[in-house]
Amino acid sequence: MDILIVEDEAEIAKLIQLTLEREGFTCYSCRDGLAALQAFQTQQPDVIILDLMLPGLDGLEVCARIRQKPGPKDPYILMLTAKGEEIDRVIGLSTGADDYLVKPFSPTELVARVRALLRRSLRHGGQSLVYRTQHFTVDVDQHTASRQLDSEESEPLDLTTLEFNLLATFTSQPGRVWNRTQLIDKLWGNDFFGDERVVDTHVARLRKKIEPDPSNPTFVKTVIGVGYKFEDNPVD
Repeated sequence: MDILIVEDEAEIAKLIQLTLEREGFTCYSCRDGLAALQAFQTQQPDVIILDLMLPGLDGLEVCARIRQKPGPKDPYILMLTAKGEEIDRVIGLSTGADDYLVKPFSPTELVARVRALLRRSLRHGGQSLVYRTQHFTVDVDQHTASRQLDSEESEPLDLTTLEFNLLATFTSQPGRVWNRTQLIDKLWGNDFFGDERVVDTHVARLRKKIEPDPSNPTFVKTVIGVGYKFEDNPVD
């Protein structure tokens, strides 16, 4: 697995790289936001360890731009910051980060967080899973999703990793009502740290990509006081 380290403090970047290379990961690093975007395009890492405070573009902007145009690989993003306030954590996750680690942190905790991120891609046990409903096809094994509305041809959906996993969860059980805690368990597992309202942000982002009218959802319905329900007829 390839890991891109984006950290402007040389000693911290070196510590992260040595720690992860001892665990068998291939690492490369850069020190500012613009260089991070260039490295992302050329290297296509599996994981990006991204500092929040960077010269040039900050980590939030880098994260947002990567999620807008993920490329062949849609990497997991672990955001680092010296700030411990809850609001910073929520903002980081809402821009598309998968996890959040506050400085100072131990090398052991860093490795555990990275391995937890990578385990998410194995959550379905390696089985070939394809979920089909009347308007959607989600191939978990191939990590592809498509939508078909009315008589139009099927169109591929450009989803981030979190958006894809959220749609896969919804299409796996059409009609089921999911509360935020259940969705957090599916998307982040026991490694989640933050405000459960971040689920609402990712649902809103998914709606923009799959709904004919995101302001009046057809498929992902809000169940007031409970959570969300996906409505579409399953296809055997």
